[in-house]
Amino acid sequence: MDPLIRRVAPVLLSALAGGALSLAFPPRGWWWISLPAIALFLLQTRRCEGVFSAVMTGLAFGLSFFGFLMPWLSELGLIAFIPPVIVLSVFPALYAVLMVRSVSLPPSRWWVRAVGGWALMEWVRVRWPLGGLEWGMSGYALSEWAPPRSAARWIGASGWTVLVVAAAAALTLLALRHTRRGPAFRVAGVVALLLGLVLVGGSLWPTQTGGTVVRVAVVQGNNPCPGEHCPNERYQIYQNHLRLTRTLQPGSVDLVIWPEGSTGSWTADPINAPEVGEAMGAEAARIGAVLLAGGDRPLNDTHWANANVVFDQTGRLVGEYHKQHPVPYGEYIPARSLFKWVENLHADLPSRDMLRGEGPVLWDLGFGRFGSVISFEGSFARYGRENAREGAGLLILATSQESYPYSVASDQFIGITRMRAAELGMPLIHTAVTGRSTLISPTGETGPRTALAEEALLIGEVPTRAADQGPTLYVRLGDWVQTLAIASLGWEILHGMYRRRYPSRRRFPR
Repeated sequence: MDPLIRRVAPVLLSALAGGALSLAFPPRGWWWISLPAIALFLLQTRRCEGVFSAVMTGLAFGLSFFGFLMPWLSELGLIAFIPPVIVLSVFPALYAVLMVRSVSLPPSRWWVRAVGGWALMEWVRVRWPLGGLEWGMSGYALSEWAPPRSAARWIGASGWTVLVVAAAAALTLLALRHTRRGPAFRVAGVVALLLGLVLVGGSLWPTQTGGTVVRVAVVQGNNPCPGEHCPNERYQIYQNHLRLTRTLQPGSVDLVIWPEGSTGSWTADPINAPEVGEAMGAEAARIGAVLLAGGDRPLNDTHWANANVVFDQTGRLVGEYHKQHPVPYGEYIPARSLFKWVENLHADLPSRDMLRGEGPVLWDLGFGRFGSVISFEGSFARYGRENAREGAGLLILATSQESYPYSVASDQFIGITRMRAAELGMPLIHTAVTGRSTLISPTGETGPRTALAEEALLIGEVPTRAADQGPTLYVRLGDWVQTLAIASLGWEILHGMYRRRYPSRRRFPR
């Protein structure tokens, strides 16, 4: 083969693999393509000629995958699209370096590095930099398939990501011409057995709830100028939600939800504008329902709060939850004193920084304990688990989608929250100002969905998780499958170091 082609081919084929992997997520939702896409990338890491080739191969995979997965980021300008995609692509580049240094290992040891290295890569990227990003984990691509959702209460989306990569790595070994067939088939057999046990177990033992059935009304008031800004925008959004809520009959529902950004600013916030709070409380009392409403509240010239406020059935404001995980450059500018100039790059970049909340807040107002998360943080498993560990039997996600009103971001987010509901074993109510909104059952099934950028009133019922059931295994143990894969990677690396240092001593078993 021509030397130039030999150097360029892994880069081009990795870019193809990254693009193919993005098809596993909405709008295509071809979850099955995850296996061949990741296997194709792993094959290219074995064909790299040195560290530089590995870095370029990993970057090509990452740029293609994240670029095709999240093109909607560009709706906020290239400053919101190019830097995140480049930073996220560094992770598969580092992973490729690990794998190019592992090519000469026996099949079983290479497989441990492939799986454990991917698990470590995902563990880091959902935490760093600036709080990380959980969007795009392969486990979430399985949310359309009922058996993986059913088993998510044991292993979570992170566990499914590990199993998907484990299967892809086994497929890679089987595809290699010069691999010893015996070890490759043994690895593939173990992976097939694990997948079968988890899938069959999830299907045979479905999630049980046993809690109270809650009648829910989701008010999607829409934005009068989706994707843009117009005069008095937040007050108009508040008025839309108030008008739709007034169509509800007294006693018809137990819980009314207004999404993130349905109130806010100085004129349309229930705290900053007392008359707004009085009108909202009056509706809660008239209907005889709990009202949860999201809003962005300016506190002063430098800071603001993103909060869900809750009114009880008498119309009394009983508390609020403050968002814990702000969006970098969307809700705050990191190290603003050094990067204040960034504000001028795009009109939607924040002029104030969001103050972080200090933990979950739960309420018990007649139908069991419930909690909430706000927008971006709802894509992170750790915030849902916090609520579940505190005893929540129902979780509300209040988001906006105003920045991406006509994009696939909403469908991708619902894919994440479907798996989240299944992980927690509890219903999740996914609400958005500009859509889509839906009610998600404890098994991850969705009810009717609202359309994008429309006014809608979504009414339905969800069964809460009973308190005496306790938390799911995933809630108790967290990302234990991912942790096990990372620990196996560490053990394998120590094993290799020991063998190199003491080649004449008794070796660890393979």
